[in-house]
Formats: sequence, C-alpha cells, structure tokens
Amino acid sequence: MSKLDSPHTTHFPRLIGATVATGLLLSGLLVSWEPISAQEDKEPVPAMGKVPAGLPEIPYPKDNPQTEAKIKLGKQLYFDKRLSSDNTISCASCHDPEKGWSNADAVATGVGGQKGGRSAPTIINSAYTKLHFWDGRAKSLEDQALGPIQNPIEMNMKMDLALDRINAIPGYRSRFEKEFGGPATEQRLAQAIASFERTIVSGDAPYDRFTAGDKSALSESAQRGRDLFFGKANCSACHSGPSFSDLAFHNIGIGMDREEKDPGRFEVSKLQG
Repeated sequence: MSKLDSPHTTHFPRLIGATVATGLLLSGLLVSWEPISAQEDKEPVPAMGKVPAGLPEIPYPKDNPQTEAKIKLGKQLYFDKRLSSDNTISCASCHDPEKGWSNADAVATGVGGQKGGRSAPTIINSAYTKLHFWDGRAKSLEDQALGPIQNPIEMNMKMDLALDRINAIPGYRSRFEKEFGGPATEQRLAQAIASFERTIVSGDAPYDRFTAGDKSALSESAQRGRDLFFGKANCSACHSGPSFSDLAFHNIGIGMDREEKDPGRFEVSKLQG
C-alpha cells in the first residue's frame, strides 16, 4: 500500500499535502469514473492497520465497519464540491488539510461567500470524539456528516437533490452499489464520509514515541518541559490523555468579544455552566 493510500496520518505533514493533491485530482475525474474493480476488498479493516503511537484503538460503530473501499469513497465525497448547491464548497473547503483540517478564519465561509457563526473545528482525531460540532449537537460522525451539506449558509444542498446528483454520476453509482448493495442514500452517504474522517488521526509525535519507550525521541529541553507540564506547572490537570483533552465542555469564563452572542453548548444542553 502506498503512503497515499495509507489510511493513517502516521507521517502527518507529508500525507496532508498528498491528500490535497489526490482530492483535487480525483474530484475532476468523477464525471467519467469507471466502475471499481471486482477485486476491491470489502472485508472490514479491524483497526485500519497499526494505530499510530500515542493513540488508543479507534472505536467503530457496529453498523458502519471500516472497509478500504468505503474509506476511498468517503474521501472522494469529502473533496467533491458538487455536494454544494453551486458546486463551489466541499467538506475540505472549511476542513482543509493544508490548514490542520480546519480553516484559518474566525468564521467559516459557505456558498455565495456567506459567513457562518463559528470557525470550522478540525476533524483530526474526531474518531475519538463522542459529541460533534462546537456545541456537541451531533452524537456521532455519521450524524455530523450531513449537517453542513444541508446548512443554508454552508453548502446549501437539499438532501434529496444531493442524492440525485450523486446517483447520476456513474462512478459514484457503481461504488455505492459495490460497497452498500444499492444507490446512495442519506445513511450511506453519512457512513462513507464518516469512515474517511475516522482515518484522519495524529499520533506518532516525538512525545508519543518517547512515551512508547524511545528515550531519544525528546531533546533534553523538551523533557524538562514535559516534567513541568505534568509536574509543577500542572498543565495536565486539564490537558491529559491521548489528545491532551477530556473532549468535554467547560465554562472557563472568558466572555464574548463580539456583538452577536453565541450561546454555545447551552443552546443544546439548556444547562447553566
């Protein structure tokens, strides 16, 4: 398997650039996609190969096991701007591999240059996150995947029209038939995109290798910083675990710096912080 086809971002900077190039190239080929080979392997990939150092095994939904073909299909969809009403916005437009699978702006920009209310969160390690979107309103990547497509500010695409568009493309029609046994549906679209997003993980940083036993992975100054982080500085009181976060919501009292108020998590939970 080539590095481009590798389902893990074990060499993160290199694969980011490769993914962008591949996504742009493949999005242009979809109009005349040929059916996938009969040799495509549909067997679930138990853990997508070896999980990078520093990360636990990735949890997969029982109703959406990983397969190589599904991951590749999800990748095609992720970079395809035809999932937006005016063919200008893809998932990658806001969750850009060149920008840490996020964007560099205070708020995301959707169809027609419309501005959203929040920045685009990174999808790195979203495989481990139990709640998605900044306010946690989606309980799985599958639930999250379809939200931006239908959001009138983001991709502004009615789901029935999105499915009609996908199923009208021979390559997509063939791949959905091969992987799911039928045409694209709302559930199958979500499962394919989520399967790809679960492959975007970090890990294998010098700290991860040091923790795994490679004592040469960190410089002496970095080791002193590590001792401070977990010791006197007490950074690890909040920043701990494989992602250096508990992936939960916290009211840290920083207030708001804009006129338009954002209730954040409260909009979903209705619980005071």
